Amino acid sequence: MADVTSVSPNNIVNDVATIITVSGDAVGGGFVDGASKIFLDGVELPGTVFVSSTELRVTVPAGLAPGTHQITVPATGGGSAVLNVSAPVPPPPTATLPFARPQLVVDWSGANVDQVASGKSFKFTVNFDNAGNLMAYNAQAVFSSADLIPLNTGGVAVIGNISAGGGASVDQRFTSAASALYGKSFVVIDVTVTYYDDKGTSYSDKFTLNVPVAGGGGGTGVYATATPTGVRSGQLIIPSYGTSIDPLQPGSQFTLTMTVQNAGNDKAQRVTMIVGGGSSGGSSGTPQPGGVSGGSGEFTNFAPVGTSNIQYLGDIASGGMMQISQELIVNVSTNPGAYPMKITFSYLNSRGETVNDDQVITLLVYSLPNIEISFYRPLDLFFSGQPGALPIQAVNLGKRTAVLGNMTVTSENGMIENGTSLVGSVDAGGYYTMDALITPDIAGPVELNIVIEYTDDFNQERTIEKTLEINIEEEFIEMTPDPSMESGGGGGGDVTFASDESFMQKAWRFILGLFGLDSAPPASSPDMQINPGEEIPVPSQGGGGKG
Repeated sequence: MADVTSVSPNNIVNDVATIITVSGDAVGGGFVDGASKIFLDGVELPGTVFVSSTELRVTVPAGLAPGTHQITVPATGGGSAVLNVSAPVPPPPTATLPFARPQLVVDWSGANVDQVASGKSFKFTVNFDNAGNLMAYNAQAVFSSADLIPLNTGGVAVIGNISAGGGASVDQRFTSAASALYGKSFVVIDVTVTYYDDKGTSYSDKFTLNVPVAGGGGGTGVYATATPTGVRSGQLIIPSYGTSIDPLQPGSQFTLTMTVQNAGNDKAQRVTMIVGGGSSGGSSGTPQPGGVSGGSGEFTNFAPVGTSNIQYLGDIASGGMMQISQELIVNVSTNPGAYPMKITFSYLNSRGETVNDDQVITLLVYSLPNIEISFYRPLDLFFSGQPGALPIQAVNLGKRTAVLGNMTVTSENGMIENGTSLVGSVDAGGYYTMDALITPDIAGPVELNIVIEYTDDFNQERTIEKTLEINIEEEFIEMTPDPSMESGGGGGGDVTFASDESFMQKAWRFILGLFGLDSAPPASSPDMQINPGEEIPVPSQGGGGKG
Protein backbone atom coordinates (compact mmCIF):
# COMPACT_ATOMS: atom_id res chain seq x y z
CA MET A 1 0.00 0.00 0.00
CA ALA A 2 1.12 3.56 -0.74
CA ASP A 3 -0.81 6.76 -0.16
CA VAL A 4 -0.62 9.40 -2.93
CA THR A 5 1.26 12.45 -1.60
CA SER A 6 1.85 14.69 -4.63
CA VAL A 7 1.75 15.05 -8.41
CA SER A 8 4.37 16.84 -10.51
CA PRO A 9 3.80 19.01 -12.37
CA ASN A 10 0.52 19.94 -10.74
CA ASN A 11 -0.25 22.70 -13.28
CA ILE A 12 -0.48 21.76 -16.98
CA VAL A 13 -1.85 23.25 -20.20
CA ASN A 14 -4.43 21.21 -22.11
CA ASP A 15 -3.17 21.90 -25.65
CA VAL A 16 -0.41 19.27 -25.45
CA ALA A 17 -0.01 15.83 -23.89
CA THR A 18 1.93 16.05 -20.61
CA ILE A 19 3.78 13.41 -18.59
CA ILE A 20 2.97 13.64 -14.86
CA THR A 21 4.72 11.91 -11.96
CA VAL A 22 2.62 10.66 -9.01
CA SER A 23 4.56 10.26 -5.75
CA GLY A 24 3.50 8.24 -2.70
CA ASP A 25 4.90 6.93 0.57
CA ALA A 26 6.38 3.48 1.03
CA VAL A 27 4.11 2.45 3.90
CA GLY A 28 2.97 -1.13 3.46
CA GLY A 29 5.32 -1.78 0.57
CA GLY A 30 4.43 1.15 -1.65
CA PHE A 31 3.24 0.96 -5.24
CA VAL A 32 3.16 -2.45 -6.96
CA ASP A 33 4.46 -3.00 -10.48
CA GLY A 34 1.58 -3.98 -12.76
CA ALA A 35 -1.09 -3.48 -10.08
CA SER A 36 -0.85 0.23 -9.32
CA LYS A 37 -2.74 2.32 -11.88
CA ILE A 38 -3.23 6.09 -11.99
CA PHE A 39 -6.84 7.33 -12.13
CA LEU A 40 -8.05 10.81 -13.17
CA ASP A 41 -11.40 11.75 -11.60
CA GLY A 42 -12.14 8.05 -11.10
CA VAL A 43 -11.23 7.04 -14.67
CA GLU A 44 -8.03 5.07 -15.35
CA LEU A 45 -5.41 6.78 -17.49
CA PRO A 46 -3.89 4.26 -19.92
CA GLY A 47 -0.17 3.63 -19.94
CA THR A 48 0.81 3.89 -16.25
CA VAL A 49 4.59 3.37 -15.93
CA PHE A 50 5.98 1.87 -12.72
CA VAL A 51 9.17 3.72 -11.74
CA SER A 52 9.60 2.66 -8.10
CA SER A 53 7.58 1.78 -5.05
CA THR A 54 7.05 5.53 -4.45
CA GLU A 55 6.74 6.84 -8.01
CA LEU A 56 4.45 6.26 -10.99
CA ARG A 57 4.26 8.06 -14.31
CA VAL A 58 1.54 8.48 -16.91
CA THR A 59 0.77 10.69 -19.91
CA VAL A 60 -2.22 13.02 -19.56
CA PRO A 61 -3.72 13.44 -23.06
CA ALA A 62 -4.33 16.81 -24.65
CA GLY A 63 -7.83 18.26 -24.66
CA LEU A 64 -8.58 17.71 -20.96
CA ALA A 65 -11.22 20.13 -19.67
CA PRO A 66 -9.75 23.13 -17.81
CA GLY A 67 -10.22 23.06 -14.05
CA THR A 68 -9.24 21.01 -11.00
CA HIS A 69 -8.95 17.22 -11.28
CA GLN A 70 -8.28 14.49 -8.69
CA ILE A 71 -5.38 12.04 -9.13
CA THR A 72 -5.71 8.71 -7.24
CA VAL A 73 -4.19 5.20 -7.22
CA PRO A 74 -7.14 3.24 -5.81
CA ALA A 75 -6.02 -0.38 -6.08
CA THR A 76 -2.83 -0.23 -4.02
CA GLY A 77 -3.11 3.03 -2.07
CA GLY A 78 -5.24 5.84 -0.73
CA GLY A 79 -5.11 9.59 -0.70
CA SER A 80 -5.28 11.92 -3.69
CA ALA A 81 -3.51 14.86 -5.31
CA VAL A 82 -4.87 17.85 -7.21
CA LEU A 83 -4.01 18.43 -10.88
CA ASN A 84 -4.79 21.90 -12.22
CA VAL A 85 -5.49 22.07 -15.96
CA SER A 86 -5.67 25.38 -17.82
CA ALA A 87 -6.24 26.45 -21.40
CA PRO A 88 -3.30 27.91 -23.33
CA VAL A 89 -2.95 31.66 -23.30
CA PRO A 90 -2.61 33.05 -26.83
CA PRO A 91 0.74 34.78 -27.36
CA PRO A 92 0.69 38.55 -27.84
CA PRO A 93 0.65 39.76 -31.42
CA THR A 94 4.03 40.37 -32.99
CA ALA A 95 3.12 40.88 -36.65
CA THR A 96 2.85 44.63 -36.17
CA LEU A 97 6.54 45.13 -35.40
CA PRO A 98 7.67 47.68 -38.00
CA PHE A 99 11.24 46.42 -38.44
CA ALA A 100 13.27 43.65 -40.00
CA ARG A 101 16.43 41.85 -38.89
CA PRO A 102 18.65 38.88 -39.79
CA GLN A 103 18.29 35.75 -37.62
CA LEU A 104 20.79 32.89 -37.82
CA VAL A 105 19.66 29.44 -36.69
CA VAL A 106 21.35 26.03 -36.66
CA ASP A 107 19.92 23.75 -39.34
CA TRP A 108 22.25 20.76 -38.74
CA SER A 109 25.30 19.84 -36.71
CA GLY A 110 27.41 16.73 -36.34
CA ALA A 111 30.86 15.10 -36.39
CA ASN A 112 32.55 13.08 -39.12
CA VAL A 113 32.80 10.10 -36.74
CA ASP A 114 30.14 7.99 -35.11
CA GLN A 115 31.52 8.65 -31.61
CA VAL A 116 34.30 10.90 -30.39
CA ALA A 117 37.24 9.02 -28.88
CA SER A 118 39.82 10.30 -26.40
CA GLY A 119 43.04 11.45 -28.05
CA LYS A 120 41.51 11.29 -31.54
CA SER A 121 40.87 14.38 -33.65
CA PHE A 122 37.62 14.85 -35.55
CA LYS A 123 35.82 17.46 -37.66
CA PHE A 124 32.68 19.12 -36.30
CA THR A 125 30.36 20.70 -38.89
CA VAL A 126 27.54 23.22 -38.31
CA ASN A 127 25.07 24.37 -40.99
CA PHE A 128 23.53 27.82 -40.39
CA ASP A 129 20.36 29.21 -42.00
CA ASN A 130 19.29 32.87 -42.09
CA ALA A 131 15.64 32.70 -41.00
CA GLY A 132 15.34 36.50 -40.91
CA ASN A 133 14.35 38.93 -43.66
CA LEU A 134 17.64 40.87 -43.94
CA MET A 135 21.14 39.78 -44.96
CA ALA A 136 23.50 38.85 -42.12
CA TYR A 137 26.84 40.61 -42.68
CA ASN A 138 30.30 39.50 -41.46
CA ALA A 139 29.03 36.42 -39.62
CA GLN A 140 31.63 34.80 -37.35
CA ALA A 141 31.40 31.61 -35.25
CA VAL A 142 33.38 30.96 -32.04
CA PHE A 143 33.62 27.32 -30.85
CA SER A 144 34.33 26.45 -27.21
CA SER A 145 34.15 23.31 -25.08
CA ALA A 146 35.27 22.37 -21.57
CA ASP A 147 36.30 18.89 -22.77
CA LEU A 148 37.69 19.50 -26.26
CA ILE A 149 40.62 21.45 -27.71
CA PRO A 150 40.06 23.37 -30.98
CA LEU A 151 42.69 22.82 -33.68
CA ASN A 152 44.11 24.98 -36.50
CA THR A 153 41.85 28.04 -36.11
CA GLY A 154 41.82 28.46 -32.34
CA GLY A 155 38.05 28.00 -32.35
CA VAL A 156 37.23 31.06 -34.50
CA ALA A 157 35.72 30.59 -37.97
CA VAL A 158 34.62 33.32 -40.40
CA ILE A 159 31.34 32.53 -42.14
CA GLY A 160 30.91 35.73 -44.19
CA ASN A 161 27.62 37.15 -45.48
CA ILE A 162 24.42 35.05 -45.46
CA SER A 163 21.47 36.33 -47.47
CA ALA A 164 17.90 36.18 -46.17
CA GLY A 165 16.64 32.63 -46.64
CA GLY A 166 20.14 31.39 -47.45
CA GLY A 167 22.59 29.25 -45.53
CA ALA A 168 26.26 28.57 -44.91
CA SER A 169 28.37 25.76 -43.46
CA VAL A 170 31.40 26.00 -41.17
CA ASP A 171 33.86 23.30 -39.98
CA GLN A 172 36.04 23.14 -36.86
CA ARG A 173 38.49 20.38 -35.94
CA PHE A 174 38.79 19.24 -32.29
CA THR A 175 40.82 16.83 -30.21
CA SER A 176 40.82 15.86 -26.53
CA ALA A 177 43.20 14.77 -23.82
CA ALA A 178 43.58 11.05 -23.23
CA SER A 179 41.42 11.00 -20.08
CA ALA A 180 39.19 14.06 -20.71
CA LEU A 181 36.23 11.99 -21.99
CA TYR A 182 36.41 9.14 -19.49
CA GLY A 183 32.99 8.19 -18.10
CA LYS A 184 31.04 10.62 -20.31
CA SER A 185 28.34 9.75 -22.81
CA PHE A 186 28.56 13.02 -24.74
CA VAL A 187 30.45 16.31 -24.76
CA VAL A 188 28.98 19.79 -25.15
CA ILE A 189 30.22 22.27 -27.76
CA ASP A 190 29.12 25.91 -27.42
CA VAL A 191 28.93 27.87 -30.67
CA THR A 192 28.53 31.65 -30.43
CA VAL A 193 27.78 33.38 -33.74
CA THR A 194 27.95 37.17 -34.20
CA TYR A 195 26.75 39.16 -37.22
CA TYR A 196 25.44 42.56 -38.33
CA ASP A 197 22.55 43.98 -40.33
CA ASP A 198 22.80 46.60 -43.09
CA LYS A 199 22.65 49.45 -40.51
CA GLY A 200 25.59 48.13 -38.50
CA THR A 201 23.48 46.77 -35.61
CA SER A 202 25.24 43.78 -34.05
CA TYR A 203 23.56 40.49 -33.08
CA SER A 204 24.85 37.53 -31.10
CA ASP A 205 23.34 34.04 -30.71
CA LYS A 206 24.68 31.15 -28.65
CA PHE A 207 23.95 27.51 -29.52
CA THR A 208 24.69 24.55 -27.23
CA LEU A 209 25.44 21.48 -29.37
CA ASN A 210 26.79 18.03 -28.47
CA VAL A 211 28.41 14.90 -29.91
CA PRO A 212 28.41 11.32 -28.54
CA VAL A 213 31.53 9.91 -26.82
CA ALA A 214 32.98 6.41 -27.18
CA GLY A 215 34.06 6.33 -23.53
CA GLY A 216 37.77 6.39 -24.30
CA GLY A 217 37.74 3.72 -26.99
CA GLY A 218 38.52 4.21 -30.63
CA GLY A 219 35.23 4.71 -32.40
CA THR A 220 35.01 3.82 -36.08
CA GLY A 221 32.76 4.72 -38.97
CA VAL A 222 32.69 7.91 -41.01
CA TYR A 223 29.27 9.57 -41.08
CA ALA A 224 27.55 12.55 -39.45
CA THR A 225 24.62 12.41 -37.09
CA ALA A 226 22.18 15.32 -36.85
CA THR A 227 20.94 14.43 -33.35
CA PRO A 228 22.98 12.18 -31.01
CA THR A 229 20.96 9.15 -29.99
CA GLY A 230 19.95 8.88 -26.34
CA VAL A 231 20.71 12.50 -25.35
CA ARG A 232 17.93 14.01 -23.25
CA SER A 233 17.96 17.71 -22.47
CA GLY A 234 15.58 20.61 -22.01
CA GLN A 235 15.73 23.64 -24.30
CA LEU A 236 13.86 26.80 -23.27
CA ILE A 237 12.98 29.24 -26.06
CA ILE A 238 10.78 32.35 -26.45
CA PRO A 239 8.43 31.78 -29.43
CA SER A 240 6.63 35.12 -28.98
CA TYR A 241 6.66 38.28 -26.90
CA GLY A 242 5.01 41.71 -26.76
CA THR A 243 4.70 44.93 -24.73
CA SER A 244 1.70 46.55 -23.05
CA ILE A 245 2.54 49.94 -24.63
CA ASP A 246 3.07 50.53 -28.34
CA PRO A 247 5.12 52.43 -29.20
CA LEU A 248 7.71 52.55 -26.41
CA GLN A 249 9.17 56.00 -25.71
CA PRO A 250 11.79 57.30 -23.24
CA GLY A 251 10.24 57.30 -19.75
CA SER A 252 7.54 54.72 -20.62
CA GLN A 253 6.76 52.14 -17.92
CA PHE A 254 5.48 48.95 -19.54
CA THR A 255 4.89 45.22 -19.08
CA LEU A 256 6.95 42.80 -21.16
CA THR A 257 4.98 39.58 -21.74
CA MET A 258 6.76 36.49 -23.03
CA THR A 259 5.70 32.95 -23.89
CA VAL A 260 8.34 30.40 -22.77
CA GLN A 261 8.35 26.92 -24.31
CA ASN A 262 10.43 23.87 -23.49
CA ALA A 263 11.41 22.64 -26.96
CA GLY A 264 13.71 19.93 -25.55
CA ASN A 265 12.97 16.28 -24.86
CA ASP A 266 13.42 16.45 -21.09
CA LYS A 267 11.85 18.38 -18.22
CA ALA A 268 13.48 21.64 -17.15
CA GLN A 269 13.49 21.69 -13.34
CA ARG A 270 13.59 24.72 -11.02
CA VAL A 271 13.65 27.21 -13.88
CA THR A 272 14.87 30.75 -13.08
CA MET A 273 14.42 33.58 -15.59
CA ILE A 274 17.04 36.37 -15.56
CA VAL A 275 16.08 39.48 -17.57
CA GLY A 276 19.18 41.23 -18.87
CA GLY A 277 21.29 38.08 -18.76
CA GLY A 278 23.06 36.16 -15.99
CA SER A 279 23.83 32.65 -14.85
CA SER A 280 23.44 30.11 -12.07
CA GLY A 281 26.64 28.95 -10.41
CA GLY A 282 27.69 25.34 -10.02
CA SER A 283 27.88 22.52 -12.54
CA SER A 284 25.70 20.03 -10.72
CA GLY A 285 23.50 19.58 -7.71
CA THR A 286 21.10 22.06 -6.18
CA PRO A 287 22.11 25.74 -6.50
CA GLN A 288 22.89 27.25 -3.12
CA PRO A 289 21.43 30.61 -1.90
CA GLY A 290 23.03 33.43 -3.82
CA GLY A 291 24.03 31.08 -6.62
CA VAL A 292 21.86 32.85 -9.24
CA SER A 293 23.58 35.95 -10.60
CA GLY A 294 21.53 38.60 -12.39
CA GLY A 295 23.46 41.72 -11.45
CA SER A 296 25.79 41.58 -14.45
CA GLY A 297 23.02 42.14 -16.99
CA GLU A 298 22.63 45.10 -19.33
CA PHE A 299 20.31 47.79 -17.89
CA THR A 300 21.44 50.92 -19.71
CA ASN A 301 18.19 51.35 -21.65
CA PHE A 302 15.68 49.14 -19.80
CA ALA A 303 15.46 48.60 -16.04
CA PRO A 304 13.15 46.42 -13.89
CA VAL A 305 10.39 48.14 -11.87
CA GLY A 306 8.41 46.72 -8.93
CA THR A 307 10.37 43.44 -8.83
CA SER A 308 13.94 42.40 -9.54
CA ASN A 309 15.08 41.01 -12.88
CA ILE A 310 15.07 37.43 -11.51
CA GLN A 311 11.90 35.31 -11.42
CA TYR A 312 11.43 31.70 -10.30
CA LEU A 313 9.23 29.78 -12.78
CA GLY A 314 9.24 26.26 -11.33
CA ASP A 315 9.31 23.17 -13.56
CA ILE A 316 8.45 23.16 -17.28
CA ALA A 317 7.76 19.77 -18.83
CA SER A 318 8.96 18.80 -22.29
CA GLY A 319 6.71 20.58 -24.80
CA GLY A 320 5.14 22.67 -22.03
CA MET A 321 4.49 26.40 -22.36
CA MET A 322 4.23 29.20 -19.81
CA GLN A 323 3.41 32.91 -20.12
CA ILE A 324 5.37 35.26 -17.89
CA SER A 325 5.66 39.04 -17.53
CA GLN A 326 8.20 41.56 -16.28
CA GLU A 327 7.63 45.23 -15.38
CA LEU A 328 10.23 47.48 -17.05
CA ILE A 329 10.85 51.17 -17.69
CA VAL A 330 12.61 52.85 -20.60
CA ASN A 331 15.43 55.13 -19.49
CA VAL A 332 14.64 58.81 -20.22
CA SER A 333 18.09 59.18 -21.80
CA THR A 334 17.50 56.36 -24.30
CA ASN A 335 17.71 57.44 -27.93
CA PRO A 336 15.34 56.04 -30.56
CA GLY A 337 16.47 52.70 -31.96
CA ALA A 338 16.23 48.89 -31.84
CA TYR A 339 17.73 47.45 -28.64
CA PRO A 340 18.45 43.72 -28.14
CA MET A 341 17.65 42.39 -24.64
CA LYS A 342 19.23 39.19 -23.31
CA ILE A 343 17.04 36.71 -21.40
CA THR A 344 18.71 33.80 -19.55
CA PHE A 345 16.85 30.67 -18.35
CA SER A 346 18.80 28.73 -15.73
CA TYR A 347 17.54 25.28 -14.71
CA LEU A 348 18.49 21.74 -13.75
CA ASN A 349 18.25 18.81 -16.13
CA SER A 350 17.30 15.26 -15.14
CA ARG A 351 20.92 14.54 -14.11
CA GLY A 352 21.00 17.48 -11.70
CA GLU A 353 23.31 19.53 -13.93
CA THR A 354 22.87 23.28 -14.22
CA VAL A 355 21.95 24.50 -17.72
CA ASN A 356 21.83 28.13 -18.87
CA ASP A 357 19.83 28.92 -22.04
CA ASP A 358 20.35 32.45 -23.41
CA GLN A 359 17.74 34.12 -25.62
CA VAL A 360 17.76 37.57 -27.26
CA ILE A 361 14.67 39.66 -28.00
CA THR A 362 14.54 43.12 -29.59
CA LEU A 363 12.56 46.13 -28.33
CA LEU A 364 11.94 49.27 -30.39
CA VAL A 365 12.14 52.72 -28.79
CA TYR A 366 10.53 55.71 -30.50
CA SER A 367 10.67 59.44 -29.76
CA LEU A 368 7.44 60.81 -31.20
CA PRO A 369 6.79 64.58 -31.32
CA ASN A 370 4.52 66.14 -28.68
CA ILE A 371 2.52 68.77 -30.59
CA GLU A 372 -0.29 70.95 -29.20
CA ILE A 373 -2.71 72.45 -31.79
CA SER A 374 -4.84 75.48 -30.85
CA PHE A 375 -5.71 79.10 -31.81
CA TYR A 376 -3.03 81.71 -31.14
CA ARG A 377 -5.50 84.60 -30.55
CA PRO A 378 -9.21 85.08 -29.67
CA LEU A 379 -11.51 84.29 -32.57
CA ASP A 380 -13.59 86.84 -34.45
CA LEU A 381 -17.32 86.36 -34.87
CA PHE A 382 -18.20 83.95 -37.66
CA PHE A 383 -21.36 84.32 -39.76
CA SER A 384 -22.80 81.72 -42.09
CA GLY A 385 -22.04 82.43 -45.72
CA GLN A 386 -19.27 84.91 -44.87
CA PRO A 387 -15.50 84.17 -44.78
CA GLY A 388 -13.70 84.29 -41.42
CA ALA A 389 -10.07 83.93 -40.33
CA LEU A 390 -8.75 80.80 -38.56
CA PRO A 391 -5.57 81.71 -36.57
CA ILE A 392 -4.15 78.18 -36.03
CA GLN A 393 -0.84 77.36 -34.34
CA ALA A 394 1.13 74.16 -33.61
CA VAL A 395 3.40 74.29 -30.51
CA ASN A 396 6.22 71.76 -29.94
CA LEU A 397 5.92 70.68 -26.26
CA GLY A 398 8.60 67.98 -26.62
CA LYS A 399 12.23 68.08 -25.54
CA ARG A 400 13.79 67.90 -29.00
CA THR A 401 13.31 69.41 -32.46
CA ALA A 402 10.41 67.95 -34.43
CA VAL A 403 10.42 67.73 -38.23
CA LEU A 404 6.83 67.82 -39.47
CA GLY A 405 5.22 67.57 -42.90
CA ASN A 406 2.01 69.15 -44.19
CA MET A 407 -0.62 70.57 -41.84
CA THR A 408 -4.10 70.34 -43.38
CA VAL A 409 -7.38 71.92 -42.14
CA THR A 410 -10.73 70.52 -43.35
CA SER A 411 -14.39 70.88 -42.35
CA GLU A 412 -17.56 69.11 -43.43
CA ASN A 413 -19.68 72.25 -42.95
CA GLY A 414 -17.74 74.90 -44.80
CA MET A 415 -15.21 75.75 -47.49
CA ILE A 416 -11.58 76.13 -46.35
CA GLU A 417 -9.13 78.40 -48.16
CA ASN A 418 -5.34 78.27 -47.62
CA GLY A 419 -5.95 75.04 -45.66
CA THR A 420 -2.66 73.24 -46.40
CA SER A 421 0.83 74.35 -45.38
CA LEU A 422 4.27 72.70 -44.96
CA VAL A 423 5.40 72.98 -41.32
CA GLY A 424 9.05 71.87 -41.47
CA SER A 425 11.41 71.92 -38.45
CA VAL A 426 10.01 73.19 -35.13
CA ASP A 427 12.44 73.65 -32.21
CA ALA A 428 11.60 72.46 -28.68
CA GLY A 429 9.20 75.05 -27.25
CA GLY A 430 8.79 76.68 -30.67
CA TYR A 431 5.61 77.13 -32.69
CA TYR A 432 4.28 77.36 -36.23
CA THR A 433 1.25 79.44 -37.26
CA MET A 434 -1.12 79.14 -40.21
CA ASP A 435 -3.88 81.59 -41.20
CA ALA A 436 -6.64 79.82 -43.07
CA LEU A 437 -10.10 81.09 -44.09
CA ILE A 438 -13.44 79.35 -43.63
CA THR A 439 -16.76 80.14 -45.28
CA PRO A 440 -19.29 78.18 -43.20
CA ASP A 441 -22.44 76.78 -44.74
CA ILE A 442 -24.62 76.61 -41.64
CA ALA A 443 -25.02 78.32 -38.29
CA GLY A 444 -24.18 76.60 -35.02
CA PRO A 445 -21.13 74.63 -33.88
CA VAL A 446 -18.74 73.62 -36.69
CA GLU A 447 -15.82 71.18 -36.27
CA LEU A 448 -12.39 71.78 -37.80
CA ASN A 449 -10.30 68.66 -38.51
CA ILE A 450 -6.55 69.38 -38.37
CA VAL A 451 -4.02 66.73 -39.48
CA ILE A 452 -0.21 67.01 -39.38
CA GLU A 453 1.79 64.37 -41.27
CA TYR A 454 5.33 63.28 -40.32
CA THR A 455 7.76 60.32 -40.48
CA ASP A 456 8.83 58.53 -37.27
CA ASP A 457 12.30 57.27 -36.28
CA PHE A 458 11.84 54.03 -38.29
CA ASN A 459 10.70 55.84 -41.47
CA GLN A 460 7.07 54.92 -40.95
CA GLU A 461 4.41 57.51 -41.87
CA ARG A 462 2.36 58.81 -38.93
CA THR A 463 -0.17 61.60 -38.33
CA ILE A 464 -1.15 63.95 -35.50
CA GLU A 465 -4.88 64.68 -35.46
CA LYS A 466 -6.82 67.36 -33.54
CA THR A 467 -10.44 68.55 -33.68
CA LEU A 468 -11.27 72.18 -32.87
CA GLU A 469 -14.78 73.63 -32.65
CA ILE A 470 -15.98 77.12 -33.62
CA ASN A 471 -19.45 78.67 -33.30
CA ILE A 472 -21.20 80.19 -36.35
CA GLU A 473 -23.83 82.96 -36.04
CA GLU A 474 -26.83 83.45 -38.32
CA GLU A 475 -26.18 85.47 -41.48
CA PHE A 476 -26.27 89.29 -40.77
CA ILE A 477 -28.47 91.28 -43.21
CA GLU A 478 -28.40 95.08 -43.22
CA MET A 479 -31.28 96.72 -45.18
CA THR A 480 -30.45 100.02 -46.93
CA PRO A 481 -33.06 101.85 -49.15
CA ASP A 482 -32.23 102.74 -52.73
CA PRO A 483 -30.12 105.96 -52.72
CA SER A 484 -32.06 107.15 -55.80
CA MET A 485 -35.28 107.35 -53.79
CA GLU A 486 -36.35 111.06 -53.38
CA SER A 487 -37.16 112.54 -50.00
CA GLY A 488 -40.01 115.05 -49.59
CA GLY A 489 -40.43 118.10 -47.38
CA GLY A 490 -37.68 118.83 -45.00
CA GLY A 491 -36.54 115.23 -44.66
CA GLY A 492 -34.13 115.45 -47.60
CA GLY A 493 -31.14 113.19 -48.41
CA ASP A 494 -30.71 109.46 -48.01
CA VAL A 495 -32.64 107.59 -45.39
CA THR A 496 -31.02 104.66 -43.55
CA PHE A 497 -33.18 102.42 -41.37
CA ALA A 498 -31.91 100.65 -38.29
CA SER A 499 -31.80 96.93 -38.76
CA ASP A 500 -33.94 96.35 -35.65
CA GLU A 501 -37.01 98.26 -37.03
CA SER A 502 -39.89 96.62 -38.81
CA PHE A 503 -40.75 97.43 -42.40
CA MET A 504 -43.90 99.35 -41.39
CA GLN A 505 -41.88 101.55 -39.02
CA LYS A 506 -39.41 102.35 -41.77
CA ALA A 507 -42.30 103.15 -44.20
CA TRP A 508 -43.93 105.44 -41.63
CA ARG A 509 -40.70 107.40 -41.19
CA PHE A 510 -40.49 107.78 -44.97
CA ILE A 511 -44.02 109.25 -45.14
CA LEU A 512 -43.13 111.70 -42.36
CA GLY A 513 -40.19 112.84 -44.45
CA LEU A 514 -42.49 113.52 -47.41
CA PHE A 515 -44.49 115.95 -45.27
CA GLY A 516 -41.40 117.69 -43.96
CA LEU A 517 -41.67 116.19 -40.49
CA ASP A 518 -38.95 114.53 -38.37
CA SER A 519 -38.19 111.18 -39.97
CA ALA A 520 -35.02 110.33 -38.04
CA PRO A 521 -34.82 106.81 -36.50
CA PRO A 522 -35.57 106.67 -32.76
CA ALA A 523 -32.54 107.18 -30.46
CA SER A 524 -33.45 104.63 -27.84
CA SER A 525 -36.92 103.17 -28.03
CA PRO A 526 -39.52 104.07 -30.64
CA ASP A 527 -42.49 106.17 -29.58
CA MET A 528 -44.71 104.65 -32.19
CA GLN A 529 -44.91 101.15 -33.57
CA ILE A 530 -46.93 100.26 -36.62
CA ASN A 531 -47.98 96.67 -36.74
CA PRO A 532 -48.71 94.95 -40.02
CA GLY A 533 -52.34 95.49 -41.11
CA GLU A 534 -52.88 98.71 -39.15
CA GLU A 535 -53.94 101.93 -40.91
CA ILE A 536 -51.17 104.49 -41.17
CA PRO A 537 -52.36 107.87 -39.76
CA VAL A 538 -51.71 110.93 -41.91
CA PRO A 539 -50.44 113.94 -39.94
CA SER A 540 -52.56 117.15 -40.17
CA GLN A 541 -51.13 120.32 -41.63
CA GLY A 542 -51.65 123.45 -39.53
CA GLY A 543 -51.40 127.23 -40.23
CA GLY A 544 -51.39 129.01 -43.52
CA GLY A 545 -54.78 128.06 -44.84
CA LYS A 546 -57.02 130.87 -45.65
CA GLY A 547 -55.58 133.75 -43.99
